[in-house]
Amino acid sequence: MSRDSLADRLRLAILVAGQWVGARLARADGGVLGLTYAPVPVPERLLIAPQDLRAGDPALAADIYAGRFAFAGRTVQLDGRTPFELAPPCLDWAEHLHGFGWLRHLKAANTTIARANARALVGDWIRNPGTARAIAAEPEVTARRVISWLTQATFLLQDAELDFYRRFMRSLARQVRHLRRGATKAPDGYPRLLVITALTFAGLCMSDQGRLLKAAQRRLGEELDRQILPDGGPITRNPGMLIDLLLDLLPLRQAFTARNQQAPAALMNAVDRMMPMLRFFRHGDGAFAHFHGMSFTAADQLATILAFDDARGAPVANAPYSGYQRLDAKGAVVIADTGPPPPFPVSWEAHASALAFEFSTGRNRIVVNCGVPAANREQWRQVARATAAHSTTVIADTSSCRFLKGPRLTGLMGMPVVAGPTQVEVQRGTRNEAILVRASHDGYKPEFGLVHQRSWRLALDGNRLDGEDVFRPDVEGAELGSNAFAIRFHLHPQVLVERFDDPHTALLTLPNGEAWAFAAPHVPLAVEESIYLAASGGPRRTSQLVLLGDVRDTARVIWTFMRTREAQGGPFTGTYIGSRGAARPR
Repeated sequence: MSRDSLADRLRLAILVAGQWVGARLARADGGVLGLTYAPVPVPERLLIAPQDLRAGDPALAADIYAGRFAFAGRTVQLDGRTPFELAPPCLDWAEHLHGFGWLRHLKAANTTIARANARALVGDWIRNPGTARAIAAEPEVTARRVISWLTQATFLLQDAELDFYRRFMRSLARQVRHLRRGATKAPDGYPRLLVITALTFAGLCMSDQGRLLKAAQRRLGEELDRQILPDGGPITRNPGMLIDLLLDLLPLRQAFTARNQQAPAALMNAVDRMMPMLRFFRHGDGAFAHFHGMSFTAADQLATILAFDDARGAPVANAPYSGYQRLDAKGAVVIADTGPPPPFPVSWEAHASALAFEFSTGRNRIVVNCGVPAANREQWRQVARATAAHSTTVIADTSSCRFLKGPRLTGLMGMPVVAGPTQVEVQRGTRNEAILVRASHDGYKPEFGLVHQRSWRLALDGNRLDGEDVFRPDVEGAELGSNAFAIRFHLHPQVLVERFDDPHTALLTLPNGEAWAFAAPHVPLAVEESIYLAASGGPRRTSQLVLLGDVRDTARVIWTFMRTREAQGGPFTGTYIGSRGAARPR
């Protein structure tokens, strides 16, 4: 057994033991026990049906009626069978099916046929969840199903026969009991919050659930206080968690009002903290920056959430608890990862993205991270998490974080971060008509004995971004060893690249005709292929600028993005010139 494998096992044993002790302390405090043993009688009726902020599509209702179930990039034709009888084509598809979020599309159709179809499918599931019953019983899937049934209850139960009504109520109570018992088994992070949110919804919507509501409220407050950091960012450091969670919490807040009850202070405070962070992570085109598991930004969902934002103020610039910095000047925006990886229990989706950044101007993104695809995530998960998939520096083709390895270990815990930067120092200020941020991390210290420092300097007129990457030994007076570096700038697919005879310069043209020059004196510049995973239609081919060298020979690298042409008002038509000079259309 390798030394790394032994170290991973030891680290895992220590961390699991710490989680076990924490769980026992929580039980001793009574919070978990109070939720686990709260009775869930079969309700006589539903008191309210909460609002669903996720929009439905009537066109998809027609597909469902025709027996075509399309989830997670896979389409299954029923051919007269129920969808629950079929072997699911992939895990994501099964989770979508058994989560019943697709009921909103049938509700959007708002026809008698759609309602009958919805009742028939819910009835089929109640009779037999089918081949993927183990997936259907997972806490996160059960929580999503409970919320879906509650939010669509008015649509489902209108004109329903008494027999269906009773079976629906019995099944709902049975699922809530199952969810209550498995609340502590849900993975930490958003899945656990989702489970507790579903239990709180159940306590509010179902009659005779006073004890469940009281216990769920308490647990929800504890989790929100722990998982939503003081600056409003999530403990997972995934910006997408803000969108998912607010789509659940905003209707929950309304549900308390509908029941003439005061919403818990922790819920109100968490929502108030999260709202400004939505604007923090947004580029000019409305898309979120791609860090730590963030995928394609659903514009309709984000717009719905922002409609609840009464403040509508400018985004904050400094998010020290979340580990991010934002530089914003005249429409030019830089969003940078300046924090350590999230805590081990919630790092199963975290990326090795220390000092990575994204850069946009107006409604055009220039530098991005690869992100993760909305569908088929497992296929790309580890590629997307590597440092090389981010716009930052890679040393010796090695990621700045190490992830848990081994099928037995990952089967138990997923693939959390087991080692990475522990010291990330950040300085921020304004100097010489520019916003300046300097940060450093020690993720490469154990293996290579060096610290990576990066600086961003954004001119207040938004026309220039200067950067600097410095490599220094972790021990003062020591010498740097010979290790190759690659400083990567992944470009958005709409950015076209033109190379000049100068080996240090490239011209970047945006869809509106705006042009930016990129220059890195004294360091060879290569243009290589890349892939943009977070596109709306799935992964897209793109390009990346790469600065190559050796840290011993080049311990300091400076680079610049400079606007050379304003927007022309029309799309650019031209060719892409690759790193070998061969022109090919984009």
